[in-house]
Amino acid sequence: MTIEPAAGVASHPREFILVTGISGSGKSVALHALEDAGFFCVDNLPPELLRDFLELERSRDDRRLAIAVDVRSAASLPHLVTVLEALRDEGQPIRGIFLDASTDALVRRFSETRRPHPLSDPGGADAAAGPESAAAEGRRALVEAIELERELLAGLREVSTVIDTSQLRPAQLSAWVRALVSADESRLTLVFESFAFKHGVPLDADYVFDIRVLPNPHYVRELRPLTGRDAAVVAYLDAQPEVGEMLAQIEAFLERWLPAFVRDQRSYLTVAIGCTGGQHRSVHFAEALARHFGDRWVSLVRHRELPLPG
Repeated sequence: MTIEPAAGVASHPREFILVTGISGSGKSVALHALEDAGFFCVDNLPPELLRDFLELERSRDDRRLAIAVDVRSAASLPHLVTVLEALRDEGQPIRGIFLDASTDALVRRFSETRRPHPLSDPGGADAAAGPESAAAEGRRALVEAIELERELLAGLREVSTVIDTSQLRPAQLSAWVRALVSADESRLTLVFESFAFKHGVPLDADYVFDIRVLPNPHYVRELRPLTGRDAAVVAYLDAQPEVGEMLAQIEAFLERWLPAFVRDQRSYLTVAIGCTGGQHRSVHFAEALARHFGDRWVSLVRHRELPLPG
């Protein structure tokens, strides 16, 4: 979320990062990444204290600020969006990051850590019903808590940049958060993300392009272990006429509509490119699109299914 300084504001407040999201989606990892990037982080600040805390921080010139707010402050959440809008009108720059994940991924994480959901019934499932029934009831209660949390946080999700952590390793999430906060917030940032359809469509995608109909390097023995960043795979795909045709059509579509997103004061646009395994074709397209638009727009590249370089 980008907030422009209002006319008549005497000082120029520094931007702060507002981290929110669904419980279990990686907020602790994101905060640690921001701390490593030099931010002073405050976890679970009650929304009622946000304005006073920012006023206090304005006297400090030596640190960047990241504040995490989550459903533990459920009673105050309905007022938080209103507070953010008022701060915007007063000229306070805010960048919102919302962490999300699929319900299945969240259920698995809570089951693995054996931690209760903040909105779950502290009484738990009725053990007298038997282990299997208790487990089923516990899962149902957890899913209901997650869906309730989605409703409570829907307003914050709408005004934030969303990161889907369903398939992300902690190191990936840390890298993606650092890349987001280092991007120039005064310009539209394009995020080109490759992914595998077999692992699900990213929840944070604004546009999704399915390129599974294109020739697949996976079926060429010497190309199978490589990725779309390798020269041999690039050469193979560039030699396929339909690859160039689809890439040009995606570029033309984005060229046509990017100015409209700028007029709408959007800060981020995530374009997800999916193939079967997320290794060859989608990776090549994400890299090619980032090169094409990188000289005019801030362009970030994410490869969900690939390990981080190095």
